[in-house]
Amino acid sequence: MDLLVNGRTHQVDVDPDTPLLWVLRDVIGLTGTKYGCGIAACGACTVHVDGLAVRSCQTFVGDLDGAAITTIEGLGTPKTLHVLQAAWADHQVAQCGYCQSGQIMQAAQLLADVPTPTDDDIDEVMSGNLCRCGTYPRIRAAIHDAAKRLKDA
Repeated sequence: MDLLVNGRTHQVDVDPDTPLLWVLRDVIGLTGTKYGCGIAACGACTVHVDGLAVRSCQTFVGDLDGAAITTIEGLGTPKTLHVLQAAWADHQVAQCGYCQSGQIMQAAQLLADVPTPTDDDIDEVMSGNLCRCGTYPRIRAAIHDAAKRLKDA
């Protein structure tokens, strides 16, 4: 089976019922997407499939024929950070950092859908992404900052 991940086609030989998370991490070697709970409740494994944020722990590769998958590795590069990645660094959002790739991927869809989100918009969309360190105020500030940067660009 072929998977288009971050603009590159990967040929994978896995059972169609294999969660995308494990294919990304164990087969393709993209470890930025994290395992959190395994039941799509925490958001640590969030990636984009055809531009929509999905929980990769409960998304099966057999359902992804022809889909474009984007992981945190495909959002920006170390030399050219995505606006959200830059805002995350500027606002020192990460403490342990474990949930941050999922947080950023969810926030990217939020900004695609709502370019100038309110606090309520952010709280509603981001509520399914858990942060054990409790960096929610910094997450909200970084999203507002990223929205302003995109608007000013």
